[in-house]
Amino acid sequence: MPTVYELRQYTLRPGTRDAFIAHFDEHFVESQEAAGISVVGQFRDLDRPDMFVWIRGFADMATRRDGLEQFYTGPAWRAHGQHANSMLLDSDNVLLLKPARPGSDWDAAPCPRAVVGSKAESATVFEVSVHPLTAHQGGHFDELYTEQFEPLLIAGSEITPIATLRTETAANTFPRLPVREKEHVFVTMSRFADEATYDTHVGVRTTQPSSTQLTGRVHLLTAEAPQILRLAPTPRSTLS
Repeated sequence: MPTVYELRQYTLRPGTRDAFIAHFDEHFVESQEAAGISVVGQFRDLDRPDMFVWIRGFADMATRRDGLEQFYTGPAWRAHGQHANSMLLDSDNVLLLKPARPGSDWDAAPCPRAVVGSKAESATVFEVSVHPLTAHQGGHFDELYTEQFEPLLIAGSEITPIATLRTETAANTFPRLPVREKEHVFVTMSRFADEATYDTHVGVRTTQPSSTQLTGRVHLLTAEAPQILRLAPTPRSTLS
């Protein structure tokens, strides 16, 4: 089971996202997993048409170093990495994360992965919220979120919280790939059946007095407003 994750947001050249996803899903899923890397999920950003978001996991930081070294010197990357890079404008928006507490990351038995070339699209929408924190506020934020905010969000809603993560502060063991070091964040991920369900939930969340009051308390613990990502899984994502 992974104990370390990367949340990676890629900016692609305009109009290349579908081609990038097809290339990634064909060449960089099984090849990473063969190197001991867990490809957790791949997504289209619903609000930014040139953004590809994905998550990968590692057993620990030493395994991360070894797995990335094996993959980026291996045959799949040597053969197909240059083409992937030709579609990328930026790949450095990366957060290094760990579970906020034991068991707060993804299910150990995700959905089966579709075969290469699958075109089946899921209606599921995932919301990822990245809350910037000051260094000393992580524990307070985790307690407030899990004990008060999350139960309130779930009550009477079709939201399914699936992960809460926080910054992994260990040194980057593979400096060839930069990460957003010296940042402290708390990341939540939730699943919704479809966009309509998500929109209904957001409407309740932003108008219900108890929710808006608690949101105000949450914001007092953050360094700035959270980044909210609305994500649609690609056909080969095991989070779907």
